[in-house]
Amino acid sequence: MTETKKLRRTYDRRIAGVCGGIAKYFDLDPTLVRIAYALLTVFTAFSGVIIYLILWFVIPDEE
Repeated sequence: MTETKKLRRTYDRRIAGVCGGIAKYFDLDPTLVRIAYALLTVFTAFSGVIIYLILWFVIPDEE
C-alpha cells in the first residue's frame, strides 16, 4: 500500500516550519525553498509575509 503525501509543517524550522514542510512535500532542499520565498517576498512588495502567516495557520503541524 502506498503512503499518500500530506503537506505538514516540519520540525526542521526557522520560524514556523512552512518552508521546510513545502520542501519536504515536493522533495526539495529547504534552503532553496527559503531563498525562493525570500526573493518572492521582496519582489512582490512583501506580500509573501501575509501568505506565510496564512500558511502558518492553515498547514497542520507534523505529528
